[in-house]
Amino acid sequence: MTTFFAAFLVSLLVALALTWVVRERALAWGWLDPTNSSRKVHVRPVPRLGGIGIVGGFFAPLCALFLVNTGVGLQFLAQTDLIVGLFVGGALIAALGLYDDLKGADAKLKFSVQFAVALSLYALGFRIEVLANPFGAELSLGFLSLPLTVVWVVGVINALNLIDGLDGLAGGVAFFGVGTHFLLALVRGDVLLCLLMAALAGAILGFLVFNFNPASIFMGDTGSMFLGFVLAAVSIKTSSKSGTAVALLVPVMALGLPIMDTLLAMVRRSLLGRPMFSADKEHIHHRLMSRLLLTHRSTVLVLYGLCMLFMLTALGLHFANSFQSAVLLCGMGVVIVVLMRKLGYLDMRHAGAVQQTRQRNQQLRTLVKAVTGAVRAAGSLQDVWNAVRPLAQGLGAAQQALRLRRPHEVDTEGVVFEAQRPEAGTSSPLEVRVEVKDGEALLGTLHLSWCDGRGAIDRDEELALEVVADAVAERTVQLAALEAAAPGRIIAMRR
Repeated sequence: MTTFFAAFLVSLLVALALTWVVRERALAWGWLDPTNSSRKVHVRPVPRLGGIGIVGGFFAPLCALFLVNTGVGLQFLAQTDLIVGLFVGGALIAALGLYDDLKGADAKLKFSVQFAVALSLYALGFRIEVLANPFGAELSLGFLSLPLTVVWVVGVINALNLIDGLDGLAGGVAFFGVGTHFLLALVRGDVLLCLLMAALAGAILGFLVFNFNPASIFMGDTGSMFLGFVLAAVSIKTSSKSGTAVALLVPVMALGLPIMDTLLAMVRRSLLGRPMFSADKEHIHHRLMSRLLLTHRSTVLVLYGLCMLFMLTALGLHFANSFQSAVLLCGMGVVIVVLMRKLGYLDMRHAGAVQQTRQRNQQLRTLVKAVTGAVRAAGSLQDVWNAVRPLAQGLGAAQQALRLRRPHEVDTEGVVFEAQRPEAGTSSPLEVRVEVKDGEALLGTLHLSWCDGRGAIDRDEELALEVVADAVAERTVQLAALEAAAPGRIIAMRR
């Protein structure tokens, strides 16, 4: 226990120090999470590289084992596959997250790296080879072991990434998962897994000091994907060494909240025709705030309580027999159904509108894809406006305007483009304005008005306008850079 406590303390102190340093440097250098999207819950720019503190805090005590001659250290050094898997895989996932936080990574790059890391883990012996059945004999997976292992690793990495929507939420969820695996490893006498979980627990708590509401720093993808990776790898080791009849169900239950939220997001987006990797404000934590009118901090505390319930269920499954396991799973199933009903996930009154919404969203996706593609190919600000103009007709707007200025221009400079569609209605107008921003620098606005009697635009249209505004901002900055490099290639415009 002394070694575990020492690992916990070292990781805690390193995470505290690193997170503080990163926060101060991020503020000084402008590495902030902007507020230029309605998807954001925070109302001011916040540093987003706190995951560096988690990564550094986790690896610090493990690296110390290479220098200190202890019994636990010798056992750790003897596990070459474990060391390579955690250090190399963790470093790759953390690097991917850091790149995404600083530059932005598309889904193709993210999944390519994640799948490569998952396949490497499988090659190193991190494998799910048996699927437990609490109601009968266990099932050997055979050739299905590889795809299930890869899906588990990639799934948990992204589940922790998706749940990272409120101050302290992802860190707290991960901490409960870590606690579950630590207790299970302690019961089995697995000192290495205890050591890993003690180090990760310290790193998480050191970061949460700065991240609990109101947060002064976010973990970003660096932290959320790294936490998901470590928990996915440790979960495989936990299930492979479990002697219970529900081996894989234990880690699944330990990470019940992020897994449930991810599955709900996949089903929701599939039914409504939304892009699978699009962001929205329909996650469990968003619905707790909007439907139950909970505050930011209260929502996080409620979800901590739900994680505690998942944790106790996971521990109960480890020690229970088949009948007891079935009772526990049924009880947890009832809790989940009640929660989903409370949050409106099982509300069938609007089921008839789902197909209509799906068709509308598919048309909207086609429109946004065409508009953003044309924007990115624009050779001038006039071309940017020509690319954006189809939005008015596609969304049924009566009036559309685009106000733009280059990054080096003052607010009174720039260009204004306007278009009207009188046939789109004569009712009192509903006006929507979306800011065109490069980080925190305001470059202009995209303005649309509807005169068809509507009182608001729906969430999917709002998100579509934000995607278009992001593309316009990106292309405006690129055109300004081209103009500075070769003034003759760009025609300056004033209106």
